[in-house]
Amino acid sequence: MAQVVAFRDRREAGRRLADDLSGYTGRHDVVVLALPRGGVPVGYEVAQALGVPLDVFLVRKVGVPGHAELAMGAIATGGVMVRNQSVIDALRISERDIDAVAAREGEELERREGAYRDGRPAPDVAGKTVILVDDGLATGASMKAAVRAVRALKPAAVVVAVPTAAPPSVAEMRAEADEVVCPLMPESFMAVGQWYHDFSPTTDEEVRQLLADAAGG
Repeated sequence: MAQVVAFRDRREAGRRLADDLSGYTGRHDVVVLALPRGGVPVGYEVAQALGVPLDVFLVRKVGVPGHAELAMGAIATGGVMVRNQSVIDALRISERDIDAVAAREGEELERREGAYRDGRPAPDVAGKTVILVDDGLATGASMKAAVRAVRALKPAAVVVAVPTAAPPSVAEMRAEADEVVCPLMPESFMAVGQWYHDFSPTTDEEVRQLLADAAGG
């Protein structure tokens, strides 16, 4: 059995992930879209290694009213919402409550998108291969929302790329994306952070700086 080696930090994880994406190096029809905030340091390293553009694609969890940490779904750029129907049904959450929380999270999503890009327009991904990057997948709800939202922008293909993930989440994602790249899929997966020596929060300023660096600003 191969030895499981954790990543030192998100930047190292991105460099190792890029090794598994080397077939996309230098292609003019490829763009990396990272999920903020933790996915941006990973995506930066991937984009640098492949020599392709980097941008962000925002996803926000839609939490249960009064229990915000429990996700009843997620929304992404473009207004796409993925529902956790089992939670909605079990807690009998009304459409009014769902719409209210989704609208609030949508406003925050738009605010962050404007802040991160510093006025730069969103990339045109029509006809391109989009590599969606995050620092890992636990439930996969956020990435699922991102994949479905990107599909609405008419790309040629959607690739999900993460350094580590729960095996069931990878299996589910294969039904959503054209390709899933994940070098570390431990059976004992409990949380993304357990596979990083340094999993300290990525700041908004770090996101802005990495995007500016990638854009040559």
